[in-house]
Amino acid sequence: MKSILLIGLGRFGREIAITLNDLKHEVMGVDKVEERVESVLPYVTSTQIGDSTNEEFLRSLGVDNFDVCIVTIGNDFQASLETTSLLKELGANLVVARAATDVHEKFLLRNGADEVVYPVKQFAKWTAFRYSSEHIFDFFALDKDFSIFEIEVPEDWIGKNIGEINIRKKYNINILAVKRDTKMDLAITPETSFSGGELLLVLGNNKDVQKYFHI
Repeated sequence: MKSILLIGLGRFGREIAITLNDLKHEVMGVDKVEERVESVLPYVTSTQIGDSTNEEFLRSLGVDNFDVCIVTIGNDFQASLETTSLLKELGANLVVARAATDVHEKFLLRNGADEVVYPVKQFAKWTAFRYSSEHIFDFFALDKDFSIFEIEVPEDWIGKNIGEINIRKKYNINILAVKRDTKMDLAITPETSFSGGELLLVLGNNKDVQKYFHI
């Protein structure tokens, strides 16, 4: 269980609060709008109403006591940057900030964010990969070049095992798991074989995966 400071309780922040609650983490929710704070009361451990660009208010929260500080302010460029910068100055251990544009992302990284989430770009990429191919069932980007794909087993793999296919050595693509009838098998060996109908979780360079699986 982690202690998390969540600043910004709009729709995106509220969804994060709900998920963190499901995962049993301790969350302090912060926003300057009282109605937003009230909307997350069932999902957080504690709340504060205040302006996160105010150094004294932010200091009073004890930001260095949290494992993670998440800034989900997306529509107020200045407030997002100021909050992120202040958190780092006050000794926050890990600052994760939400970006709304490419420029926003760059400035957040320059102003103290340890990591940046960019929901619009990330979901756009997921949508493009997911719905431009009949072979992809899910997709998760690790960075701009590498991703994890959920892909159906190619027909020419049926009746063969991983050792025979040798996809890792030939194409530098790693098979992480095989899903059979909704059950995930992580015990992958060279003897793991395919009978058809399985789904694969594969990790690799986007270009290599697209080329090999004809995506």
